[in-house]
Amino acid sequence: MTAAAETLADKRPSVVQRILFSNEFGLVVLIVVAFAVFAGLLPGFTSPFSIFTIGRQIGIDTMIGLAMMAVIVTGGLDLSVGAIGVCAAMTFGWLVERQGIPMALSIPGAILFGAALGWINGTVVVRSGVHSFIITLASMSIFFGVMIFLTRAEAFRGLPPEIAGFGRLKFGRVSSLLLVSLATCAALAVLYQFTTLGRRMLAAGANRRAAEVSGVRTGRIFIACHMLTGALAAAAGLMVTCRVGAAVPSLAGQLGQDWLLPAFLAPVLGGTLLSGGRVAVIGTLLGAAFADIITAGLLQLRVGEFWIQAFLGLMLLAAVLADRGRHTLLRRRGLI
Repeated sequence: MTAAAETLADKRPSVVQRILFSNEFGLVVLIVVAFAVFAGLLPGFTSPFSIFTIGRQIGIDTMIGLAMMAVIVTGGLDLSVGAIGVCAAMTFGWLVERQGIPMALSIPGAILFGAALGWINGTVVVRSGVHSFIITLASMSIFFGVMIFLTRAEAFRGLPPEIAGFGRLKFGRVSSLLLVSLATCAALAVLYQFTTLGRRMLAAGANRRAAEVSGVRTGRIFIACHMLTGALAAAAGLMVTCRVGAAVPSLAGQLGQDWLLPAFLAPVLGGTLLSGGRVAVIGTLLGAAFADIITAGLLQLRVGEFWIQAFLGLMLLAAVLADRGRHTLLRRRGLI
């Protein structure tokens, strides 16, 4: 081995260094500290009901974060995830309550509908060349407005009791909705690490021109990413429907805007690069967990919701700046 090769080998981070400097390890530490602090301040914070409620919200916010993560991998954004989630939930309610279609068909039908809305977003982005921020900002209003017109803003409250029952179902203290998100995380981890499609998504997001030279049809890949985002947003909408027990037009706020902060917060905290080319599936789960534990603790401390939203916004900004600083430090030390 030459001296240069030995020097390069010495600079390579060890397994322990990779773990300690990883974004996921930092989040685990923050989660443990936050949970311990609130458990000490609030006697009821560790009660079975509290753990179940927090876990259920983590499951929903993780799915919302995964939906945004799937399009951030391309270096794009999707501001319509909330609107797609609401539209899919209302479609599910219409299929079950008005058409009498079994849930075994209505659930995949609603998810496919969400994927179809994602296909519309992706196709317009690819063919127009306009940044996805603008396209999805417009489609957010279009999707939500058309849904309100078609449904007359009426909720579907006559859903089978199994819907709300699944939202209340728990295994020990673990919510069934959290288990759904964990299974989705596992499926996405396999997609990005072990499938050709997943590797092409990462390659197209990291360097579109290089991917095209390698034979990757990046236009189709970007559309596929938007379709995946639509499907995951639809799944999140169905999860909220299970929690509420009804398909409600306002389940994601006006125009679906209530989902925007958790949609960005979870993947960015988790380490997904806004420039594209890198995803952090487990990091997104941990990011959602940290944000929801903080939110639940502050609410139980009777902190105003306005201040909580402001704090989460500052946390998102700090996460972006900290990630930049962390990468700069590691690059200077030759660890990446």
